[in-house]
Amino acid sequence: MFSDKLRIFSGSSNPKLAAQICENLGVQLGKIKLSRFKSGEIYVHYEETIRNCDVFLVQSFSHPINDHFVELLVMIDAAKRASARTVNIIVPYYGYARQERKAAPREPISAKMLADVLTTVGANRVITIDLHAPAIQGFFNIPVDHLTGLDLISDHLKSKNIKNPVVVSPDAGRASTAEKLANYLDAPFAIMIKKRPAHNESVITHVIGDVTGQTPIIIEDLIDTGTTIVNVVEGLKERGAEDVYVCATHPLFSGPALQRLDHPNIKEVIVTDTIALPEDHSDRFTILSVAPILAETTRIILEGGSISTLFKNAGI
Repeated sequence: MFSDKLRIFSGSSNPKLAAQICENLGVQLGKIKLSRFKSGEIYVHYEETIRNCDVFLVQSFSHPINDHFVELLVMIDAAKRASARTVNIIVPYYGYARQERKAAPREPISAKMLADVLTTVGANRVITIDLHAPAIQGFFNIPVDHLTGLDLISDHLKSKNIKNPVVVSPDAGRASTAEKLANYLDAPFAIMIKKRPAHNESVITHVIGDVTGQTPIIIEDLIDTGTTIVNVVEGLKERGAEDVYVCATHPLFSGPALQRLDHPNIKEVIVTDTIALPEDHSDRFTILSVAPILAETTRIILEGGSISTLFKNAGI
């Protein structure tokens, strides 16, 4: 099916996902040695030839994000120096994406800085899923394939036949995604208005839309500490809503997030495996795999075709 010039390697962030991508493609995961010197410096060695090969590197920018980012840089550099034909990076979760603009004076635009570094080191293409801000694609001067986990989530929700669903955007920034999901489910949607006194903190001030007696489906691109989600859930309950479904593509789950989300008013937390999760999570959590989407995207990149055909919204 594929040229023998395809090579897929995994960083240390999510080797299980990389193995599943290879399984979907019917190829072997490449052999690579990743280690640390006593000083903490990263060492990379490809244990098979990659000369004139199309190399795909799988690495999410999950915790510890800075280690995983630098590890990917070293992997890219090693691949370029080993005469790889192309170096394609599969970054299911693109970290620092919440710093995509200056919200106050003297702040960085870290998402742009990461894009510059990845390109300078030698990446030829980026494949990623549900960027926090889609405009981040424009930070790169190389091709970016921006995929989505929304179809996976909507298909799972449809299979549950939820009674009186209402799709809820936790803030105005997610309204477009909430509208798409509401259209898929043929359901109304509502928007929460909140203010942020500090990072990872929020206070719900208003709800636009009727949630009384409805079953809310909260849709987010990522869940970090879980504080905002729990505030939204409790705000919806105060306004007469039923127990809630929580959906997000990226389960960062920092600190005690897993415990926070094991909440009596949350029926189910639906996420994807863009970030590796511990095995000891509650039965309340459902994990959908993005491996088939990433595998098919890899196939299309190598063989040609349109990646937009993979999704319900062909405009992606």
